[in-house]
Amino acid sequence: MSTPEEMSTPEKAADGVLPTTNKHEGSWKKYETYDCEVDPKQGDRATKIKLLSFKRPHMRGFHFAWFGFFIAFASWFAFAPLMPQIKKDLGLTKDEMYNANIASVASTVLMRFAVGPLCDRFGTRTMFSMLLTFGAIPVFFGGLVNNATGLVIIRFVIGVLGATFVPCQAWCSQLFAKEIVGTANAMAGGWGNLGGGAVQLLMVGVWNMFRTGFDDEEAWRLSFIVPGVLTCGTGICMYFFSDDSPKGNFKELEQRGTMERRSSKKSFQEGFFQYNAWILFIQYAACFGVEVTMNNILAVYLETKYELSVSLAGLIASLFGLMNLFARAMGGALSDKLFQWFGAGTTGMRGRIYAQSISLVWEGIMLLIFTKMDSLGATIGVLLLFSLGVQMAEGCTFGIVPYVKPTATGAVSGVVGAGGNVGAVCWGLMFRFGPSEADDVLFILGFIVIASAVMGLFVLIQGHDGCITKAKGEPESLDVI
Repeated sequence: MSTPEEMSTPEKAADGVLPTTNKHEGSWKKYETYDCEVDPKQGDRATKIKLLSFKRPHMRGFHFAWFGFFIAFASWFAFAPLMPQIKKDLGLTKDEMYNANIASVASTVLMRFAVGPLCDRFGTRTMFSMLLTFGAIPVFFGGLVNNATGLVIIRFVIGVLGATFVPCQAWCSQLFAKEIVGTANAMAGGWGNLGGGAVQLLMVGVWNMFRTGFDDEEAWRLSFIVPGVLTCGTGICMYFFSDDSPKGNFKELEQRGTMERRSSKKSFQEGFFQYNAWILFIQYAACFGVEVTMNNILAVYLETKYELSVSLAGLIASLFGLMNLFARAMGGALSDKLFQWFGAGTTGMRGRIYAQSISLVWEGIMLLIFTKMDSLGATIGVLLLFSLGVQMAEGCTFGIVPYVKPTATGAVSGVVGAGGNVGAVCWGLMFRFGPSEADDVLFILGFIVIASAVMGLFVLIQGHDGCITKAKGEPESLDVI
């Protein structure tokens, strides 16, 4: 397997088998042929997703995008499934646990705002790999926590891994054409979010493995070595064996005159001052913010309400996150399907907005029902239906994002992605200072989610139909690297 440095010329970079059609003459690019069919009018973005291919640049980037976020997500929430045991060993109160949960998502808010423009400036691969390798350091130190303050600090620092969602989505928007970008983003984001469910099984399994030779407390402390190694290793491999865009790495493209040097400040301004980005910010708070909150509280919620063991509570809690295996992709596919059903082009945005609103309403209704369940079997069944709505809404959101400001997709992704974490902080504060019963907090949250669906009426993207309005102006070109 060759490194990017070894493949710095087109002659050495023929990694695929299908020739590029309508090649831009006089414009250097690393790859002369691609394994995927591409659209030169959209910066050589792929028009099909070939899941069984791992060739550069499209599918290699896609697989690194979802797997990198999967590992980051798993490390980000590695504490959650072991919190019942950690609470016991450190003598934590309920409020101290909520403080740690809030800290784990608070740091991600600032990082997502910052990382988005940096992706537009330096490339998604570069920023993604940097976040993974840096974030692995506090994960390694997770087992050294000795009190509530230390837990808050270490979870705050580990929270930078949550920012990997931004390069994950910006990378897929860079690799895939508008006709399938909803599905591509949803699959990568959903399989990445799957880490939130898998970590419930991973950490409990690793903990039980270490318990064969150590006591319970020593076992959970040693368990953090595993996610730390996986996170660091993924970051290093990503940097050396993938590409920023279909045409190559940003640094190479700038040096050869194919791409103009981008300003992270300009990208930030273009993304930060986008009216539509802030509507999606609110809606993403109502879906991904809810998912993060559930990942933090679900194991303890189930253990308390039904008096379950740590292992069983973690196993059931994992089902919520494991729905990401297909649920978020369903949202992206629904967004792409309704985009086509409403005529694609400048009229298809109406379909994407409808898809998102429907998913949010479903999520809110299922959450209201979830709070009224009083048997474990019924709770699990409704939990799965609730999770379906949450993750479909997430997939639909990032079916819209690439259209908001194509020249600053990283920055827009950062704003919208930060909304998810702002939501998680807000919902965490509701648990910390709101009603004493978790079901009461979740019931209120269900109505907030339903209300957020109405915001879709106000999404008005230049050159595209709105939910009830006709297109105004010309749509911005997606033919950008």
